[in-house]
Amino acid sequence: MEYIFNPWPWYVSGPLIAIIMFVLIYMGKTFGMSSNLRTFCTIAGAGKKTEFFNFDWKSQKWNLMVVLGAVIGGFIAHFLVSNPINIDLNPKTVQDLAELGFDNAGKALLPSELYSWDAVFSFKGLSILIIGGFLVGFGTRYAGGCTSGHAITGLSSLQLPSLIAVIGFFLGGLIMIHLLFPLIF
Repeated sequence: MEYIFNPWPWYVSGPLIAIIMFVLIYMGKTFGMSSNLRTFCTIAGAGKKTEFFNFDWKSQKWNLMVVLGAVIGGFIAHFLVSNPINIDLNPKTVQDLAELGFDNAGKALLPSELYSWDAVFSFKGLSILIIGGFLVGFGTRYAGGCTSGHAITGLSSLQLPSLIAVIGFFLGGLIMIHLLFPLIF
């Protein structure tokens, strides 16, 4: 398949993100994906049941465009930009993943052992989705935002709580991959 575009290099996409963040900060807006879930719940009428969802969702219409952009961007990235090539992983990483049961490590962007319909509809796959979804939702609410909100908006506006949250995200990721991941798989 012939691809129309090549992925943008870091020196193009990085400054574009910086410009967008500058404009958002200048306009007094904060970027984050998790706030859109609150907006969607409010649109669906959750404000009638819980005070947290009782706010003027129309003031967040601009952020809903971020969700639309992410969906369109994901479609473009998958069908127009992605190159189906092997990933150059460290041989030790491939060996470690093979020991955990991942047969195609480095041959696809997403391992089919996790990202196939068979894996999703297995007991283990459903358990991971449900427990992981609960933990992500709880963590996002507890931290006052998601990784994109803290790491992009919070750090851009020099917020100490965001720096602490981002450090926590990285520590949590290290604990997950080195301690919990081998137990799960």
